[in-house]
Amino acid sequence: MILRAALSLLTLLLLAGCVSGGSNDPLATQQGRAEAGRAYVQLGLGYLQQGLTEQAKAPLVKALALNSRDADAHAALALVFQAEGEPTLATEHFHKALAQSPDDTRIRNNYGSFLYAQERFAEAESVFRLAAADTLYPERSRVFENLGLTVLRQGRRDDAQAHLHKALQLNPRQPRALFEMAELSYENRHYVPARDYYDRFSQLSAPDARSLLMGSRLARVFEQPATVAELGQQLQRLYPGTPEYQQYLSEQ
Repeated sequence: MILRAALSLLTLLLLAGCVSGGSNDPLATQQGRAEAGRAYVQLGLGYLQQGLTEQAKAPLVKALALNSRDADAHAALALVFQAEGEPTLATEHFHKALAQSPDDTRIRNNYGSFLYAQERFAEAESVFRLAAADTLYPERSRVFENLGLTVLRQGRRDDAQAHLHKALQLNPRQPRALFEMAELSYENRHYVPARDYYDRFSQLSAPDARSLLMGSRLARVFEQPATVAELGQQLQRLYPGTPEYQQYLSEQ
């Protein structure tokens, strides 16, 4: 969808120049260059969404040729280099993007996610906190989810619960936040809310090894041996070599 839309916009810009004659090059005006730059960025993101990182670079380089200070182009290139396992280049382009657009919450959130993936948790927390301060950001719930996961990785369970709870206040249909709240509640022996979070998670997301293990634990607490056995069979069939399956066996 993004690829088609971006290609259509670029085609229209080129056709506009052809129809109007060579003297009316759409790239000769500031507005035309800005529109072309946006289309190139969208084209690059479209390739990135399909996993075509090498193809994504060319349109993003063209966007920067039109405007070397294009924050969106730098941010998109940062995502490309992140996907390619080039953290130094990704960091460089995230910094360039934020230098041009320091209050862009979307870029901040993406940068925080990059830092989290690099296990730079203290830095990620600082970035997510800045992003969370934007009360009008349309995906603020995801920022709080990311913030909760980040402080959880630093061992601050109470803070994590507070941030994840806030994320679910803003958007109650976030599977990752629901599951982490289920696990934290279970570990605190708050079994009724843990089951509620887990049931809501299960309605939104397909099971994986972690969630099957958690489901079996809750079923055991609530004395549902048939469910324990069923989830154990799923673990054995789908994830036989995982730590979660070994943990399940050790708990029987």
